[in-house]
Amino acid sequence: MKKVLLAGAIALFGLSNAQIAKGTAYLSGSVGYSQEETNSGNNKTENFNVIPTFGYFVGTNLAVGLGVGYQTQKETNIATTQLPGATIVSTNEVKEPAFVVAPFVRKYWNLSDKLYIFGQLAVPMQFGKTEIDNTSVTTAGSSTTTTTTSSEAKYTQVGVTVKPGLDYFLNKNWSIEATIGEFGYNNYKPKDGEATNNYNFGLNLSSVTFGVKYVFAK
Repeated sequence: MKKVLLAGAIALFGLSNAQIAKGTAYLSGSVGYSQEETNSGNNKTENFNVIPTFGYFVGTNLAVGLGVGYQTQKETNIATTQLPGATIVSTNEVKEPAFVVAPFVRKYWNLSDKLYIFGQLAVPMQFGKTEIDNTSVTTAGSSTTTTTTSSEAKYTQVGVTVKPGLDYFLNKNWSIEATIGEFGYNNYKPKDGEATNNYNFGLNLSSVTFGVKYVFAK
């Protein structure tokens, strides 16, 4: 009877005996750039990141790893004010460059010889700064006056996240993985300000990310 129940469970969940061996290593990561403009280009947001990731299987279907890289976000807002006899163009730029470190542990469960599901626990950390530049250009007739102010504030952000995902092996060296949503929180602490805690609990198609990784097959 127990054998029948076990066979039924395997058939139901599609599990197989394929395993990722201890000692297997892989290299992946993310490189991305995005730009969004609104209000005829007067408001623009740019994002860039490059975070290579290395993973190593310390046990069957159990990997630990580390992602190290750089990311930045830049927001630009331009406003034009018309006054009697003068025009003022104000430009506000906010940049947030950061060094990123993200250690993680990932557990795999195989659905077939090539398809796996996984759960990943990570501790992402950011060490960056917020740079604010304000420029005001006033034009009155043939006269132009420019005023510029700048400020900078360092910050640290530490979080804990859990991500579920799927990993499909195209062959022994290449796989495609996808994560769906994220559960966790992060603590944002400016150098001379109060810390802020943010919580994120999402499991939806709008949070799907895709990646490719190279596996150093044994």
